[in-house]
Amino acid sequence: MKTYLYLSLIPEALVASMLPPDEFGSYYAIGSAKRSRGQAIFFSVDRDQLSTDFFPLGDIDDRCVPHADGSPKTSIYLSIYRTLEHIPTSALLKLHLATEDGRVLTLSPQPYEATSDAQIHLFQEFCPVSPRIVSRLDPQEFTDFITNPAQPVNVPRIVFCDLTLGALHDDPSSRDIDDLPYPNLGHLRDCLRELIAGPVKPTKTVMRQMTQDVLFRTVEHGFYVGDAQSLVSFPMPSKDRLEREYYAWWRSALSTFGH
Repeated sequence: MKTYLYLSLIPEALVASMLPPDEFGSYYAIGSAKRSRGQAIFFSVDRDQLSTDFFPLGDIDDRCVPHADGSPKTSIYLSIYRTLEHIPTSALLKLHLATEDGRVLTLSPQPYEATSDAQIHLFQEFCPVSPRIVSRLDPQEFTDFITNPAQPVNVPRIVFCDLTLGALHDDPSSRDIDDLPYPNLGHLRDCLRELIAGPVKPTKTVMRQMTQDVLFRTVEHGFYVGDAQSLVSFPMPSKDRLEREYYAWWRSALSTFGH
């Protein structure tokens, strides 16, 4: 059996498994006697691009073997600290989004291209930190900003997605908010108003860390992973494509949260 490597974002960890992505996503989301049920977001990782100086890969094929009954080894944790920064962006082959009931959507990488001329963005960071922020910066500018070592607060590499603001993009006071299932919308409005009123400040924190799963239906354009050298995007399919080509996953992504 083949050994796969995955970079989990919730929580951050490098995991070896004999399960292919769809089966691993189902296992990781639905849970077992040892772990709780919940959404899973993880990358397939190119093992050949990883440094054996940081990751214990030398004996992984000896450790990741079937159980005595022939069933595959589901997971071996190889790293749980400062993992993302030691994995080149080029080694992140695919991004997999697993719903709470274990259905998996796989996204392919592509070079970043600006997809919106919006003046304000809502970003959810995943790894290595997880605040939710509003920003005047687009994904490329935000990546450059947060990975710049000259900034007082910075990270070597970042994974995040952009979330829809709906009508609040243009008017923080809009009452057309039926499609925005975010907690504490009043605080989000205040953050948007403060950012608009103070043109010097590039970002404003909405939540200091994730307090719930991200609703996949609120992801606006996709997921991003970048550092000071590069930015790669993993675009979400359009709603029309999700309904036509990935209906089972899309239905699960909606129904899991009661929508």
